[in-house]
Amino acid sequence: MSSRLRLQNTATPDLRVADVDPYSHESTAAAIQKLSALVEAQARTIRDYEAAQSSREVFERASAAARLGVWECDLTTEKLVWSNGTYDMFDIGRGRPLMRNQTLRCYPDKSLKELEIIRGAALHGRRGFNLDSEICTSGGNRRWIRITAAVECAGTRVIRLFGIKQDITEEKEKWERTRYLAEFDELTGLANRSQFRARLAEVCRATGDQTCAGALLLIDLDGFKDVNDSLGHAAGDACLQEAAQRMKSACMEASLVARIGGDEFAVLLPAPHTVIRAGSIAARIITALSQPSNSSARAFRLGASVGIAPVQRCTPDELFRSADVALYAAKAAGRNTFRIYDPRRMPALPARGHKH
Repeated sequence: MSSRLRLQNTATPDLRVADVDPYSHESTAAAIQKLSALVEAQARTIRDYEAAQSSREVFERASAAARLGVWECDLTTEKLVWSNGTYDMFDIGRGRPLMRNQTLRCYPDKSLKELEIIRGAALHGRRGFNLDSEICTSGGNRRWIRITAAVECAGTRVIRLFGIKQDITEEKEKWERTRYLAEFDELTGLANRSQFRARLAEVCRATGDQTCAGALLLIDLDGFKDVNDSLGHAAGDACLQEAAQRMKSACMEASLVARIGGDEFAVLLPAPHTVIRAGSIAARIITALSQPSNSSARAFRLGASVGIAPVQRCTPDELFRSADVALYAAKAAGRNTFRIYDPRRMPALPARGHKH
């Protein structure tokens, strides 16, 4: 028998140990060194793999927290590659093979048209794009997503689109809520004082030389303080909400119905409404608001005083003050009635700030 130890080679060619002499310290040490290097290389490969897996898990968790998803589209095949976050965003099972035309069904017509126009321009110009778009997911959920896209070219030809999709539904809802509160009264749903002032300025700018470009009606609820004091603020709020709905129903042709104070409202009538026509609408408002209401099992009745001013060549402050003078006259006449501004018979009032 040969004195050499025959070992089966399980390593790479440069790590053959078949001819190791077990009685040679140098030969054995060299073999051990080579085997150690192999084990270390394998351990490093395992660590790299585990690190990659860990990094992917961290990425997926971070993406989920930020409501992000990575996507890419092969423009030759229209095949999509999505991360888990993108699948979740569209309520589609993770890992499912996807073609682009399958996901386009999630876009409402308006969103799809906008997407195709912007995407087409980006491909033509070989540049990326950003777009906020609405989708209706496979699960029937309506969401807003922010699409960020970049392009990959081979020479002058675009071969791939890739980027990030982010669920911005919550951000969109907050923004819409902020915008709503900036323009509308939260309690009644009517336009608020800020929107009223902006529209009033627009109307006055557009008046030109027209004899009558519509009318402004200022309405003050008669008896509201008694309701609020006797039944409480909750009943008072319900009263204001009902009054607002009755007012809207009584003047459907108005260009704006607004709540401009606690129990004060304003109505803008567009041209060619004359003050006579405005008087008929004011009478309808008074009749509608005078109908009995019930709150906390207790009936109560409101009234309304209305001041009317024609929209003529004037500033917003002048127009508002004219209607305010007419409103003051209606209250002085016994309330629950209306008056049309007449500069010859009605005294001027100081700037807004008095309480009727």
